[in-house]
Amino acid sequence: MTPYAPTYYAATANPVPDRPALQGDIESDICIIGAGYTGLSTGLFLAEQGFKVTILEAAKVGYGATGRNGGQIVNSYSRDIDTIEKQVGMDGAKVFGQMAFEGNRIIRERIAKYDIKCDLKNGGVFAAFTAKQMGHLDHQRKLWARHGHDQVEMLDKKQLSEIVGTDVYIGGSIDHSGGHFHSLNLALGEAAAIESLGGVIHEQSPVIKIERGAHPVVRTANGSVKARIVVVAGNAYLGNLVPELNAKSMPCGSQVVTTAPLSAEMAQSLLPQDYCVEDCNYLLDYYRLTGDNRLLFGGGVIYGARDPANVEAIIRPKLEKTFPQLKGVKIDFAWTGNFLLTLSRLPQVGTLGQHNNIFYSQGCSGHGITYTHLAGKVLSEAIMGQTDRFNAFAKLPHYPFPGGELLRIPFTAAGAAYYSLRDKFGI
Repeated sequence: MTPYAPTYYAATANPVPDRPALQGDIESDICIIGAGYTGLSTGLFLAEQGFKVTILEAAKVGYGATGRNGGQIVNSYSRDIDTIEKQVGMDGAKVFGQMAFEGNRIIRERIAKYDIKCDLKNGGVFAAFTAKQMGHLDHQRKLWARHGHDQVEMLDKKQLSEIVGTDVYIGGSIDHSGGHFHSLNLALGEAAAIESLGGVIHEQSPVIKIERGAHPVVRTANGSVKARIVVVAGNAYLGNLVPELNAKSMPCGSQVVTTAPLSAEMAQSLLPQDYCVEDCNYLLDYYRLTGDNRLLFGGGVIYGARDPANVEAIIRPKLEKTFPQLKGVKIDFAWTGNFLLTLSRLPQVGTLGQHNNIFYSQGCSGHGITYTHLAGKVLSEAIMGQTDRFNAFAKLPHYPFPGGELLRIPFTAAGAAYYSLRDKFGI
């Protein structure tokens, strides 16, 4: 049995029902592989439309990136709308601009509709170290406004100092539509919503084979699901189940710590408005207060998703540089979690095989919370025959990493080192 990783989220999760492993052979309208945000969002949209949904999860609901991330609602994609415009043209990018803020709305609608208790709080800040980064944030503000999102406000150093209790930044911006929440509890609430509509989730049921054909069959060690439609939603935890997807993506690890509970006075001094924050560096840091006044702080990337020997040793210097007043603070939780990186940093969406009955979405590239919720809607639309938005994503090119699987880690790490040096010297 695979338990949750030792995260703050798992230690403070809402109660969950027993979800036994799949035993025997069953049939379902939809079989979804993976009970992370992509699988849960897709499953919930389809269950709401009356489909019989079965989800197979190798470990526990929200076991992977879904239950280990920073818990921040950040709009758009890992590469912004202007990058997509360069690939598909201004007209082709309009649909991406329309979708860039939809995942945020879906999350909030789910929380409200199904009364999900996940410590939702409003406000997301982007913090800049350099004038160049301030220029990027102003460009982003104008770009988003051009696509109908007018809730971003620029902040000078004094204004930012009233939001973040540190002097390491020169300014930033705030997206008033941003926010943060308890990541795992959102997933657990979405899983419960699916089950309330008749859906079934089998945990501890790793998929070992997908038999493609007119009526695909998904097999585990102890059972199978014959389905009309299969959705592959394993992302960084899919392994080599689908080799053609593995070849065009790379799991990467991000590290997170959570402090012991802080006094109300200390918590207020760090983040007086209780907003979440991410900085503008290529390898960025991100942080926020939890519902019980801990500082959750994450950052760093391990290419190839190795588990580092000491997560606290990686993150503590970053935390204490940002907040010197927390020097020596007790760390109660430290963990790593994997996200799936693509060479373009844009999601990969499409179908497998000749029958167009196996759908997939993967490769959020560290920007998955809002995108995965949007992906669930886009996939469900395509399954029901509305393919315009799905096709827009599917047409984005999927590039293999240069040098293949052998060289993708050193190639990407070298690129990251280059951009980190640019951040360090402000160029």
